[in-house]
Amino acid sequence: MTDDSAYRMERDALGSLPVPQDAYYGIHTARAKENFAAGGRPANRKLMHAIARVKQAAAKVNGRNHALPQQKVQAILAACEEILDGCLDAHLIVDAYQGGAGTSSNMNVNEVIANRAIELLGGSKGDYSIVHPIDDVNLHQSTNDVYPTALRIAVIPLLRQLAEELASLQEVFQVKEHEYADLLRLGRTQLMDALPILAGQSFGAYAKAAARDRWRLYKAEERLREINIGGTAVGTGMNAPLTYIYTIADELRELTGLGLCRSDFPMDGTQNMDVFVEVSGLLKAAAVNLLKISNDFRLLSSGPAGGIGEYILPAVQAGSSIMPGKVNPVIAEMLGSVAMRVIADDTAVTLAAASGQLELNAFTPVLAEALLESLELLLHGIPLFRERCLSGLKLDEHRCREHVDRSGVLAAATITYLGYDNAAALAKAAAASGRPLEQLLVEGGWMTEKQIQEVLHPLEVTKPGIPGRSGQSGAEHGRRLIPE
Repeated sequence: MTDDSAYRMERDALGSLPVPQDAYYGIHTARAKENFAAGGRPANRKLMHAIARVKQAAAKVNGRNHALPQQKVQAILAACEEILDGCLDAHLIVDAYQGGAGTSSNMNVNEVIANRAIELLGGSKGDYSIVHPIDDVNLHQSTNDVYPTALRIAVIPLLRQLAEELASLQEVFQVKEHEYADLLRLGRTQLMDALPILAGQSFGAYAKAAARDRWRLYKAEERLREINIGGTAVGTGMNAPLTYIYTIADELRELTGLGLCRSDFPMDGTQNMDVFVEVSGLLKAAAVNLLKISNDFRLLSSGPAGGIGEYILPAVQAGSSIMPGKVNPVIAEMLGSVAMRVIADDTAVTLAAASGQLELNAFTPVLAEALLESLELLLHGIPLFRERCLSGLKLDEHRCREHVDRSGVLAAATITYLGYDNAAALAKAAAASGRPLEQLLVEGGWMTEKQIQEVLHPLEVTKPGIPGRSGQSGAEHGRRLIPE
């Protein structure tokens, strides 16, 4: 048997239900708790706090418009602040995976605010004659304009933070670019030896990718600033006074500092979620770049004795319970795992947005969960990779040079002077004998040591133009250095 004193009875249109006496949520949340237990975790805290921010703005506007008495307004505002401070997180319990287009999350916040406001006014939880979760806290609102607006408020600060993390990542790549600006490394295409490159150039390419991702996120914020609050259920604004409709976005802009503006056609923001698909797609683009980088790091650090072994990643933990001394590229693997999850989340966002019907999208909650998860994963994963892997990365300079020498790829720099067939024969001979190409060039009388220094200098073989003849075309100096 249950202790009746530990519960209070609340009623809704479906009947009565016991609610824990100490719970700030009410019957709508209690029903949602029973109905939605698939995910096993509550809806994203940042989203729930953003909903409270919308309630705060609505209370302020409704108070100014004399739609709510100031006593209620002040109690509601105080309760909102407690939610925003995280003091009431334990009562925001609705599961992340829910039906109803976010109604359960909206009602969860409404009830927590109402019951806390009731307490602040000297009443007991559940006495909604003092402050009502719908008539007062949700006044002139609908889940359908609150939820998409709150999601934008939750996403924009995370986008800004992520842009800064990408900027920091770009900076460290640029540091590595300068650190290894003079180190020759074997470039590979399709995993096969190709042409020599400077190790710093690899990091420069990574820096450019990070810069693009950063720029994309800055641009994405523009469309997120347009909010449909005031549109109520289907975007027409029914049951909300014009004095509320035309000022609520201004109040939210003031409270959040996010540059929000009222949509000139709220029905669009109520039913269409393509803006979030766009943002998720940009996160996926960043994840694709990060996954490629993580795979490069794993490959170039492989071995080290039996693999490429050019990159030396910081050892952060033991790699095996049976193989002593083994160290794995776990931070690069972590980054790759984060990227994979972001790519998967993008599929969820896409399907959720495409599954909306007519004037509303019932799947916005799963879209919100996937999008916010992607942002938070990247916000945590990128600095970990930057600090625990990239910053401490070293290159084995001897190994890099050895691979260049053994590969014969420097022979490509001699094509203009020796012809393709001769250069190919020399490359093959160098690879077969394991001897440096320079020795074969001198011994065969193809080039002098001075000419080799000019043609095969690292800066000559890694920049545009013909090695040894910067700024000239092959026609200007012929095909051979030495008479046949």
